[in-house]
Amino acid sequence: MTRELIWTGFMSVDGIVDSPGGTQEGHPAGGWVFRTPFVPEAYALKGEELAETTALMFGGRSYAAFASVWPGSADHVSYRDLPKYVVSTSLDESALVDGWGEQTILRSTDDVAALKRTEGGAIFIHGSAELARRLADADLVDRYNVLVFPVLLGAGKSAFPRDLSGERRLVLRESETYANGVIKAVYDLQR
Repeated sequence: MTRELIWTGFMSVDGIVDSPGGTQEGHPAGGWVFRTPFVPEAYALKGEELAETTALMFGGRSYAAFASVWPGSADHVSYRDLPKYVVSTSLDESALVDGWGEQTILRSTDDVAALKRTEGGAIFIHGSAELARRLADADLVDRYNVLVFPVLLGAGKSAFPRDLSGERRLVLRESETYANGVIKAVYDLQR
């Protein structure tokens, strides 16, 4: 039995996941999530994920962004002690933050594949679009938990592979729409 690898994130209607939280992340339209009217139930998926999450995974840049906020955040206290995996070829052990649970640096998609073959539950990838694409290219992503926001950004990072060697089918596990135009879509990869 392999561990399930789930990418979760916010996305524009045109598939862009770049800089949902602010311009400091690099996209000129950064912060687009916060310009959508707040409807609490639209974010229920994030709470649902907590019950299933046994570990977190990040790319190097996303790790740095989350590690600067989440360890001290009351909203993310449930993640504090979970194991964290950072996939990076350049990150040094000295860059890992203290007091944020067990943290392991993985150097390759082969390392991620080996991790998936271990015992344990679901591993959630937050943000980390480039990592999500690499892992999808290696056919390692099992599910996408997506909140689609009613905005078109035109350009930016995507979490989905661009050069597939063939069609990959997704199976809709669940969906819901909200009054602010956000759509929840949870897809399993058809194997």
